[in-house]
Amino acid sequence: MGSRVVPTLRDKKQPEARAGTNGYDDGYAACPCFWGTEPGSLVRDLVSRVGSVRGWRILDVGCGEGKNADYLWRLGAEVTGVEASSLALENAKRAFPSSGVHWCHADVRNEKFERHAYDLVLAYGLFHCLADEDEVRSIIGVLREATKPGGRHVVCAFNDRFQELSAHPGFRPCLVPHATYTSLYADWEIEVLSDADLRETHPHNGIDHVHSMTRLIARQNR
Repeated sequence: MGSRVVPTLRDKKQPEARAGTNGYDDGYAACPCFWGTEPGSLVRDLVSRVGSVRGWRILDVGCGEGKNADYLWRLGAEVTGVEASSLALENAKRAFPSSGVHWCHADVRNEKFERHAYDLVLAYGLFHCLADEDEVRSIIGVLREATKPGGRHVVCAFNDRFQELSAHPGFRPCLVPHATYTSLYADWEIEVLSDADLRETHPHNGIDHVHSMTRLIARQNR
């Protein structure tokens, strides 16, 4: 299934931006597929809940190397992946050369999206790469406006409970409290919500570390 260009996105090469790049470009440069090719567990959970995403319009902001975007496209969705890092998108195109995802090199903070256009918006690892809590609130507001009535958001973000940043030298993530993320979706139906630790080791440096993560799936009330 092919995907079409979303006309409100400026599909042009842009300078590297803080959103979505800080702390990860070393990994993108060192590894052909830094995040791997399997979709995130929260995305698989979403698909198991809804049964099918065929025909859905999906916006993946901060799509990284595209593992979630391509997975959803292969399930029959029309997917736009927005990413500020050109290195991440180069890896995506190498990892998924036949993908029909519309890859868009852009900084989400500078973009305008169609109103009530998307059945699903993914923000998988984006929000902790923004500048501060005000920016997170602003972007969530923009993404809510872009979501169809009854549509969903999938969010995965570092929170302020506990972070080991030894594997990310120079990265100063935006650490919003878990309760703040919950409050920002208080008027939606929250289908999945957790504040749990993620232990991981990045392939380019082998440093074992832990992040406290907010994960949620929320559905806009019709």
